[in-house]
Order: sequence, then structure tokens, then C-alpha cells
Amino acid sequence: MTATATRPGVTYPEGRTTVRPRRVRRRWAGVLFVLPAGLYLIAFQLVPVLYGLGLSFTRYSPLSRSGPRPAGLGNYARLLGDAEFGHALVVTGRYVLQVLPVTVALALGLAVLANRGFRGVGLVRSALYVPHIVSLTAVSMVWLWLYSQHGLVNQALGLVHLQGQNWLLDEGSALNAVSAMRIWKALGSNMVLLLAGLQSIPAVLYEAARVDGAGPWRCFRHITIPGLRPMLTYVVAMDVIFLAQGFAEVFVLTRGGPLASTTTVNYLIWTRAFQYNDFGSASAMAFVLFALIAGFSFLTIRGMAGRRS
Repeated sequence: MTATATRPGVTYPEGRTTVRPRRVRRRWAGVLFVLPAGLYLIAFQLVPVLYGLGLSFTRYSPLSRSGPRPAGLGNYARLLGDAEFGHALVVTGRYVLQVLPVTVALALGLAVLANRGFRGVGLVRSALYVPHIVSLTAVSMVWLWLYSQHGLVNQALGLVHLQGQNWLLDEGSALNAVSAMRIWKALGSNMVLLLAGLQSIPAVLYEAARVDGAGPWRCFRHITIPGLRPMLTYVVAMDVIFLAQGFAEVFVLTRGGPLASTTTVNYLIWTRAFQYNDFGSASAMAFVLFALIAGFSFLTIRGMAGRRS
């Protein structure tokens, strides 16, 4: 009489396993858990991206019955001489440069203050983080009223005997007005991230520096900034990615005007695709924007991370 095995991996004389190895079962369980999210990403992220990449090499209007027609690199070549696209790139660059440094600097200052702790600090943190929770479209609608002729901004100026302005209708102030709204929107999330970075720096480093006679500025320069660099790199890189794709705020506040002074690349892509029905050119713009964002993000991460001491 032969003994039967009950442990995983032990076989009968005929070579059959009695119990499937636990590692295999766990592996398949993990695959089943990940499968729904993987299918979602493939169906709603990867497939549309690949389809858009294919459209960028075609001439296609949804109004045409002939369908997409091959154009090779024609759409990309035409972008080199497209003045409207070049202007949109400049506007997008200005937008990023106006918002990014101010947001990061203010968020860092608020994070330093919040890290010290004071009465009501939890309420202040929550209040600053609320704009991040609210959708960008809803926030833009609120600021559309604030910037209106009889909005809160002009009313506040009237209290100090200053004349109100048409903030969103003036070519010189429209982009600045949109940038101010975006700074307010991004301030809370950046502050929370930088505060988490500050709290990860060991307190013993500051204590040792004070024993050696270092003042607040030297502690900030030689301990806080180096210790905060990984989180700063993340914040700057993510802000570059989101700001360069600015669309909702422009669509709600200015519709790209006045005189295209707030037409970002993303808004121009929407205009080409859904107003002029030029899906091929719009797709080419989207992938050029993707390449530029990826390049600048890589340089940002490489430049900031490369300075670690």
C-alpha cells in the first residue's frame, strides 16, 4: 500500500501532484486582481493613444465619407511653419513660467510655517487643500465671476479707490488673470506634498546644526533644501506636466482670447479637432506636445536630482 502525499509539491507514484503549489495560486490571484484595471487602461488609455498616433499620419475629417487618408509626415512638417501653433507654444511656455515658480515658492513658505505648528494649523492646511479637491472647471467658473465687471476683485479695488478692469477681456491682463487662478488652485496640493517632505527630514540634523552654531538660514540652506530635493523634484515635474496641458481654465475663462493671448497648445488642439474637424493636424500637435512635456520633465528631474550632495 502506497502512502498518499498531502503537502504541496509531493507527488503520487504516477507523477500526479496532490495539491497545486501555493505560489502558483497566489500568482494567478494577483493577475485576476490586476486584470480589470489592466483591461481598463488598455481599452481607454492605450488604444486611444495608439489610434491618435495613427491619425497624426493621416488627413482626416469626421465629416468626410472617405475616411482617413495617408499623409506621412505631412502634418508634422506643416507644424514647423504653422504660426498659430508657434504662438500657442509661446503662450503655453509663458503660462508655465508664470505659474510654476510662484506656486512652488509660496507652497514652500506655507509648508515651512505649517511645519512649525501653531494654533489652528490643521484648519489652515484643510482650507488650503480644498481648492485641489474641487474640479478645475468648477474653480474656473467661480473665478469667472470674481473677474467679472462687478465681481469681487473689482469691488475690492473700489474699496481702495482704484479703478476696476476687464481682466479677461484685456490682451495684457488675460493670461496673468488665468495664471493667478491656477496659482491659487495648485497652492494647497503643493504645500501638502512639501510639508510631507519637510516632516521626513530627521530632526536630529537640525539639533546637530544648532549645536554647531548654525542659524535658521544656514539650516534651511544646508539641511532643508537638500532633504527636500526629492519632493521638490516631484512637485516641479508634476506641475510642468499639468500646466503644459492647461485647457479647462482657458476654455471657461477666456476661450483662448482676447486675440489668442491665452490660446495654449491644448486649447488649439481642441479647436483644430472639434471646430475645424482637422483630426490629423490636431493629433500631430498632441504628440509634439507630449514629446515636449516628456523632454522638459526629464530635464527637470535630471537637473534637480543631479545636484544632490
